[in-house]
Amino acid sequence: MSDFVLTCCSTVDLTNEYLKERNIPYVSFHVQLGEDTYADDMGQSISQEELFRRMLDGEDAKTSQVTVQQYIDFFKGFLDEGKDILHLCLSSGLSGTYNSACVAAEDLKEEYPDRKIYTIDTLAASSGFGLIVDTLADMRDNGADIEELKSWIDINKKRMHHWFFTTDLTFFIKGGRVSKTSGLVGNLLGICPLLNVDMEGKLIPREKVRGKKKVIKRTLDRMIEHAENGTDYSGKCFISQAGCYDDAKALADKIEETFPNLNGKVEIFPIGATIGGHTGPGTVALFFWGDERVD
Repeated sequence: MSDFVLTCCSTVDLTNEYLKERNIPYVSFHVQLGEDTYADDMGQSISQEELFRRMLDGEDAKTSQVTVQQYIDFFKGFLDEGKDILHLCLSSGLSGTYNSACVAAEDLKEEYPDRKIYTIDTLAASSGFGLIVDTLADMRDNGADIEELKSWIDINKKRMHHWFFTTDLTFFIKGGRVSKTSGLVGNLLGICPLLNVDMEGKLIPREKVRGKKKVIKRTLDRMIEHAENGTDYSGKCFISQAGCYDDAKALADKIEETFPNLNGKVEIFPIGATIGGHTGPGTVALFFWGDERVD
């Protein structure tokens, strides 16, 4: 039996079944709609469909990160079993949850002096965060120990590429990521911003592309440009989507045509409540291993 556990938080945007099958426990962020608070638990407490319906009906979605006490309670269960912990966190460029995890780990060292508690800032989000977790789970299952995993991800995490586009600027305007004037004009002209996560783990606008077909092509172009070994890329590829599966599938089909050596099919996952509470519907995000992010 493994003497350590690989854990994460719910913003990996995979599925509950997927994480159970991979033996990866997770701790949940939360989202508040009106007076109701739900765990971001892969759609078990609130479905993506209900979340977006209520947001479109005018309810504000407010998200809250994992607290120090939540982390303490989460970690203690594994420590009491005599296990070390490698915990992966949502990018510190998007959330303060990494700091909370570090505080919890430090607080627990006195009570569990013989246990290792490593907390990792993945500089990643959504199913890109998920692909990092999945990759480390593969390495764990192939015999890598906790020190090897920690060393590998510290060196390689900036090679995880995130490319996002949205076909609906409504909630980008509401959240202040796009000005109201620019957003309204953009919606009228069919502008689809293409964004990525930079070397500091922050979400950065990169291009303004007019039309869904063109932004799908530009997203594909970015993968051709940055993927490890170009179109000979042989790693896994994940996509997450916010209520726009057909757009995600259109991108996945083009990727499978262009990258014949992929490790399996492109896997498409629903964006969870935390990320979805900020994006609203209409967002597609692509993730793959590539060259190191430098800006």
